[in-house]
Amino acid sequence: MFDSQRRTGHSIGDLMTNSWQFLGTDRRPRLSSMPRVAALLAAGSGSRFHGPQHKLLATLHGRPVWEWALHQVLAADFDFVVVVTGAVELTLPPAAGLINRHNPQWQLGQAGSVLEAIDAAHGLGAHEVTIGLADQPFVTAAAWRAVATAEPECHIVIATYDGVPGPNPVRLDRAVWPLLPTDGDAGARHLIREHPEWVCPVPCVGSVADIDTLEDLERWKNC
Repeated sequence: MFDSQRRTGHSIGDLMTNSWQFLGTDRRPRLSSMPRVAALLAAGSGSRFHGPQHKLLATLHGRPVWEWALHQVLAADFDFVVVVTGAVELTLPPAAGLINRHNPQWQLGQAGSVLEAIDAAHGLGAHEVTIGLADQPFVTAAAWRAVATAEPECHIVIATYDGVPGPNPVRLDRAVWPLLPTDGDAGARHLIREHPEWVCPVPCVGSVADIDTLEDLERWKNC
C-alpha cells in the first residue's frame, strides 16, 4: 500500500469511483456578496512524464487525470472554478461557473499560473482564492471545501493529511497576493515557509499524490 493511499483511510478505488457525476451536469453558482473562487492549475508542460501524451490527458481508471481533479473541485460548492491552461489544450465541460483562463507564459513556471488565477479571482470580485493542481486527482471535494471554508481571518490556509502539510489545496487571501513571486515554480511556498504565523492548517481527507511520471501513473492504476 502506498503512503498516500494509507493517509486517506480509503482505497483509491473508493476515492475515484464513489458517486462520479459527469462533469457536464448543470451547476448553478451560489452567488453571495463575496463569491467563492477556486483555481485548478493545468498549465505546465509535464516534462517528467515520458508517455505518448501529456500527463493530464493520460487515462487513470477510465478518465483523463485532469478530469478527476476537476470533478472534485466542481463538487466542492464554489461559485466559480477557474482552470488555468497552458501547454496542452483542455476541453472544459459545459458547467455553470467554470472558466478557462489561458496562461500564455506557462513556460516560465507555476508562479505565472498562480497570478493568472489571482487576476481571475480579482475580476470576479473575490477577496481570496483556493488553488490546487490538475495532476493531483486524489484531492477530494471535501478537502477543497474544508480549505475554502476555514476561518476568514487566515491569510493562508493549507490542507494537511494525517498531520502532514499537503499543502494543496491552498487558500490565499488578497492581503498576500502582492507578495507572491512573478516567475519560477515556488508558488506560495516561500510565504508558507517564511510566515508560519499567517498559515492555518486544516485537516483533510484525501491525498496529494501527483501524477508526475509514467511510473506514477502505472502504480496508481494498480491501486
